[in-house]
Amino acid sequence: MKRKAASAHTNRKDHGSSVWKWIGLGVAAVALFAAWRLLPLADWLRAFQDWIGGMGVLGGVVFGLAYVVAALLFVPGAALTLAAGLAFGIVWGTVVVSIASTMAAALAFLIARYAARERIQKLARGNARFAAIDKAIGENGWKVVGLLRLSPVVPFSLSNYLYGLTSVRFLPYLLASWIGMLPGTILYVAIGAAGHGSSKGKSPIQWIFLGAGVLATAAVSIWLARVARKELKKKKVGSH
Repeated sequence: MKRKAASAHTNRKDHGSSVWKWIGLGVAAVALFAAWRLLPLADWLRAFQDWIGGMGVLGGVVFGLAYVVAALLFVPGAALTLAAGLAFGIVWGTVVVSIASTMAAALAFLIARYAARERIQKLARGNARFAAIDKAIGENGWKVVGLLRLSPVVPFSLSNYLYGLTSVRFLPYLLASWIGMLPGTILYVAIGAAGHGSSKGKSPIQWIFLGAGVLATAAVSIWLARVARKELKKKKVGSH
């Protein structure tokens, strides 16, 4: 009886969390629309594109290094990932972010494991889910890392450090992280890529195909996240 009550409480908690996420996404969309109408964002974005694009390959390198530093300093990567799509388009934006995010994950892991273990352990003690994550990784290794990347239980920047305290080996961790982060990377880059190039030059058909592509990418990402969440619940890694 207690288990059923606890399960019902957890389900209500997950549902409430999901509702608030959708509300937050809606508020963010309205805020972006308002900013687009009231601020000279189009001019700023074109200036950003011109600056990065004018640097050629070096622009991608500079952007990637900035991404790595930001991730190591706990700056949320979503905005930078959107910016990569805007600056480089969906293909090269995905390449730049995928390399940069994997580098950030590798460096944070190594820092936590070899250079700043005591400080990261203090962060881990402050995270209620870390004990469950540590136990699950100990039993299942890189598979749990991949699932957590698909449906992040802990924010990206923090999780990179926390994984360095677990028993997972570096190379399997890196490969699982790269694969697990790829769907989310493609989704955010695709959204950012909607503004890539001259938006005025796009025909209605091009906008339709672009919107359909973004929606399809979002649908696949959401489905993968749900599958990952179910698997994590089986391994007792979830809301605590």
